[in-house]
Order: sequence, then structure tokens, then C-alpha cells
Amino acid sequence: MTTTARQNPVFRFAPSPNGPLHLGHALSAFLNDDMAKAAKGRLLLRIEDIDLSRCTPEFEADIYADLQWLGIDWEKPVRRQQEHFSEYQASLHSLIERGLVYPSFLTRGEVKTRVAAYERVNGPWPRDPDGTPHYPADDRDRSEEERGALLASGLKHAWRLDMKRALDVVGEPLFWTETGDERKGDILAEPAVWGDVVLSRSDAPSSYHLSVVIDDALQGVTHVVRGLDLFHATSVHRLLQSLLDLPQPIYHHHRLVVDSNGRKLSKSEGDTGLAELRASGLSAADIRRRVGL
Repeated sequence: MTTTARQNPVFRFAPSPNGPLHLGHALSAFLNDDMAKAAKGRLLLRIEDIDLSRCTPEFEADIYADLQWLGIDWEKPVRRQQEHFSEYQASLHSLIERGLVYPSFLTRGEVKTRVAAYERVNGPWPRDPDGTPHYPADDRDRSEEERGALLASGLKHAWRLDMKRALDVVGEPLFWTETGDERKGDILAEPAVWGDVVLSRSDAPSSYHLSVVIDDALQGVTHVVRGLDLFHATSVHRLLQSLLDLPQPIYHHHRLVVDSNGRKLSKSEGDTGLAELRASGLSAADIRRRVGL
């Protein structure tokens, strides 16, 4: 798989409308804008709203207002993921037909119980880079007859990538080109450390991993500029790009904005939003200085 052609660079800022943007988002938006201008490229805005329970039109409107205040312009129209579920499902079904994805029926509570019982006797259960336990092998190892019966019963399920089978299909090491703050050059992808990742859930037709690689390909994105918290996820993205025959962008994972305790800023923790900083009298220039630009 070759890297996306480097002419006509295309960058994208891709926030989720599930809470107010904070200083960490401002850093990422500024860097995408600055790098696009320096490369005489294009800047796209994508609204990643596959989480139907948390994403709202109000938060989406706030994103536009915050970016306009920061002085960032983007191409129209904006791509909204909720309008493209059929495209994600088409790619998912192609993986299902190739036997690379399987339905998983265990609930989070059942997985938690299984892991706890194992660790009481055997020590640590394998975990992914985010600390989440790998999914047990129960559903991956079911017979086709049993799997079909469970699906026919209407039991809720997710669809997971069969990591071992997927890696066997690829059959060669995968790399990505990195220009970020901590590591540079050709980085070896290690998707196996994630276990059998979810590609679709019963309450969402696509996962972040699946939708982001499809969106980047369909939008012609050549440069992905995002936080270091997604560095390791790039291994999964490279695997999916290879399986789906999608071009690979160049990646730039930038430093994170942290609080006084070294904790990454987070919407879920209620960290101060950009709208609140704007209301306090700060300017866009003040925000640039606060994020170290």
C-alpha cells in the first residue's frame, strides 16, 4: 500500500459534537489550519457524530461558533458522519463476507466478570493500549450453526474484527509515515495489541476505527493531524486501510494540552470550554498563546 500522493495536501479537523471544545481541541484546530496554509493545501471540517446518544445539534453549532472565533475557515459542505452510515455498513459487510468480522454477544458485564475471575487465578488478562481488556474468544470460536442461531434469535450483538485472521490476510508488516512531536519516520503498526476491536455496535452502525478510515479515504485526506492519545490507534487504522484497499495518509500526532496535574483535558471531566474562555474576555490570540503557539 502506497502513501497518499502528496500533491494538493488535504487536512481535516474532526471533532465530535458531544461537549464543548476545550484548549486541546483549539491546539489541534490551529495546527491543522497552520499546516494546511503552510503546505498551500485544503482544510476540511468533519463532524464525527456516530454516537447517537451523546452528540447533539447544539454542540455542533457551538463547534462552528468556536472555530469562527478562533479565525479558522474550512471548506463547505461539512461532512457529518450520521449522513453516511450506509457507506460504513457497506464496508463492514464486505469484511463480513470475507470472514474477517464476527458477531460478538457478550455484554460488558459478562466480559468484566470473565476477566476478573481469570485474573484472580492466573494474573493479568491482556489489555489494549487504552487499558481495556481484550475481548474473550468465545464468540470468535463459535460454530457457524451456533452463530447463526444466535443471530436468528435477535440477540443484541456487535461486530468485531477477527484480528488474527485479518493479520493473516494482510500477510506482511504494516507501517505508517509519522511526522509528529514524539516519533518521526516509518512506524511499525502493531494492531494485534488491540485484540478483536469493535467495528459496529447494536446502538451504532459504525465504530470510530471504521468510519475514520473510510471518511479519510472518501475525502481525499492526505495528512491526519491529531493528538498523541490516538497514536496507537493508528495501527488499527493501517490494518483497516490495507484490508479495504484504502490509501494511507501521512500522520502527525501532536502533544496534548494537560492541566496542572498533567491530566489530558477532557470533555467528560468538564474542563473549561472555549465558549467560556471567550465569554471571559480572552481573544483568539490569547488562546494561541495558552496552547503554546
